[in-house]
Amino acid sequence: MADNLKDLLKRSTSSQMLAAVIGFPVNHSLSPTIHNAGFKHLDLQWDYIPLEVEERDLEEVFEQMRSSNLKGLSVTMPYKAKAAMMVDECTPTAKVLGAVNCVTSTDQGLIGHNTDGDGFLKALKHDAGFDLKQKRVVVLGAGGAAKAITEALGRSEVSSLAVINRTQAKAESTADLAGDVGSVGELEDISEADLVVNATSLGMKDNSTDFPCPIDLIHSDQLVVDLIYHPLKTPWLSAAEQKGVRTHNGVSMLLFQATEAFTLWTGEQAPVSIMLRAIEEELERRSHK
Repeated sequence: MADNLKDLLKRSTSSQMLAAVIGFPVNHSLSPTIHNAGFKHLDLQWDYIPLEVEERDLEEVFEQMRSSNLKGLSVTMPYKAKAAMMVDECTPTAKVLGAVNCVTSTDQGLIGHNTDGDGFLKALKHDAGFDLKQKRVVVLGAGGAAKAITEALGRSEVSSLAVINRTQAKAESTADLAGDVGSVGELEDISEADLVVNATSLGMKDNSTDFPCPIDLIHSDQLVVDLIYHPLKTPWLSAAEQKGVRTHNGVSMLLFQATEAFTLWTGEQAPVSIMLRAIEEELERRSHK
């Protein structure tokens, strides 16, 4: 991988900036599609490439960022925590989460960001026009995505946020990220919530028959969001819709965590509609494979 990256940097011109997504694997990533659509629309001299990186090559990637035209980095599984230790500075949010999904190369060094939580907040506004103030929220799951949105929701004047997870200790550490409004929840909290978010993998194509919570706890006065976007509509969302519940998938969170990174790297306002269309077209293409 390291030699491959050096070759790419040599071939790119000094006037062209590079961004990349690193992870293992990355062949499924939609990030190149999203960002290159934005770069092309704004006629920016940027190119975005996927880099499948083994752990032994991580340090090399970050060193290349310090001395080349690789100016932006997206970080996906399983390297978000490691990236937080390799940058020169983390933003307050990334520091609290101990996870970085976006790196910028600046005169002050490499800065680690986490755009997932703010991307989720923007998605809520974009999809549902949802006002979080004094709302009761339940988050299902306690992994990286759950942590990011819990921390963001804790900054959003919600009245309560309950985290439900099979592992008590993980639920506790995630709920703590919401501050005073966070707590470990029980299933009965779901029916009292204004917003219910699935941040587990239950409903993905390889695990599509399981629901993240019993559907009889969901009702039509709620907003239900599933962070999964492939498939676009999980069985859980479909069952909720049949009960008259407003639902949204994870496409907009994917979009807005990317637009945040786009602006951090380029200084330009991201072309949201163009980047959204690129996601939708690529997901449609993949659905026919």
